[in-house]
Amino acid sequence: MIKCIATDMDGTLLNSVQQISPENKEAILKAQAQGVEIVVATGRSYQEATYVLAEAGLTCPVICVNGAEVRSKEGDVLSANPLDKPLAREAAARLIEKDVYFEVYTNQGAFTVDPDKAVSILVDIIVSANPDVNQAEIIEAAGARIRDGLIHTIEDYELLFAGEEYQIYKLLAFSFDSERLEAANQLLAEIEELAISTSGHENLEITHRNAQKGIALESFVTARGIDLAETMAIGDNYNDVSMFEKAGRSVAMGNAGYEIKSLCDVITDTNEESGVAKAILEVI
Repeated sequence: MIKCIATDMDGTLLNSVQQISPENKEAILKAQAQGVEIVVATGRSYQEATYVLAEAGLTCPVICVNGAEVRSKEGDVLSANPLDKPLAREAAARLIEKDVYFEVYTNQGAFTVDPDKAVSILVDIIVSANPDVNQAEIIEAAGARIRDGLIHTIEDYELLFAGEEYQIYKLLAFSFDSERLEAANQLLAEIEELAISTSGHENLEITHRNAQKGIALESFVTARGIDLAETMAIGDNYNDVSMFEKAGRSVAMGNAGYEIKSLCDVITDTNEESGVAKAILEVI
C-alpha cells in the first residue's frame, strides 16, 4: 500500500502555463483525505513552490531546492543541507570562469543579477518539458518570477556569500551555449562535495551532494514511520532520478525523455493530460 507520494512540479504536477489542473488537485485532495502523505519535491525555492500551490488551494510538505531544504505543510523548516560558503564561492567562480549565468538559491529565496535571464531560465525549464506549447504564453507565465517577487534582484552575489543571515542552497546555471555549459559542468564535477543535475536542456542545478530529492525523501518518510517500499515518486527529469532510485514505485511522466522512462516502473500520461492524477488514482 502506498502511504506517501512525492511529485515533482515543472513538467510533472504543473502544466505548460505553470498551473495545477483541477484533475491533479482533486486527486491530491482525495489522497490526503485517505491519509496518504503528498509531498512536493522540486528544484524550486520554497517561495516559488508554495506560490503555485496556494493558487490551487493546496497545502502539503515541500522538498525544495532539490532537497536542500524540507518544510512542513505549515512552512516550518524540517531539515536543510546548504553549501558551505567557501564551497559556494568556488562553484560560483568556476561558472564565472566559463562565463555561465547563474542564480543563487538561499534560505531567504532566490536571487539574480540579471532579471531578464531569470525569466529565460524558467522558460527553458518549461519548454524542455512542453516543447509544443506557445512560447509567448510561457514567457508571460514565467514573468511572474519577477512581477510577483519570487526571485530577487541583487547587485553582487558576494553580498549573499558574505552575509551571515543567508544559507546557500543551490546555484542554478544557465546557458544556450552547450559547449560552454558542458565545460562548466566538467569543472564543477571535479568538486566531490557537489551534486550536479539538470531540469532543462540548458541548465545545471548545483547543490551539496547530500541535497538531493531522493535523500530528502528517504529522511522525510523515515521520520514518519513510512517505509520506502510504501512510497511513490513521480517526475520527468534527471533531478528526479534520486527519488526514482529510492521509492518503491517510480512513475515517469508521458512527456519525460526515453532515458527517464527507462528508469521507472510505470509511465503515466503527460503533464498536459494530468498524468499525476492518473498515477495517484491508480494507487489509492
